[in-house]
Amino acid sequence: MEERMTISLLLDFYGALLTERQRECYTLHHEDDMSLGEIAEEMHISRQAVHDNIERAKASMEGYEQKLHLIEQYLLRRKIVKQIREELVSAAITSESIQSLLTQLEG
Repeated sequence: MEERMTISLLLDFYGALLTERQRECYTLHHEDDMSLGEIAEEMHISRQAVHDNIERAKASMEGYEQKLHLIEQYLLRRKIVKQIREELVSAAITSESIQSLLTQLEG
């Protein structure tokens, strides 16, 4: 998966679990594309503090994903829904096929 997409998904799924400062630093850096220096100036903290907050945020969110697998499950569900749509368009879907895909969605 593309790194930018991974970063966005991590923030979407786990951003609310970060401290306010971690979330703000991470969002400004990755979503608003601001440099560490620009963030430091805006937040009135050191560049090193910005870097540390971003690294802690990333480590926390990756840890949450390793334990909870929310992004992994989300991507799997999207893949299954896409497959269902493609099979419906081709009209080659059977009730057994639908049942199998629904079972996969249920986990």
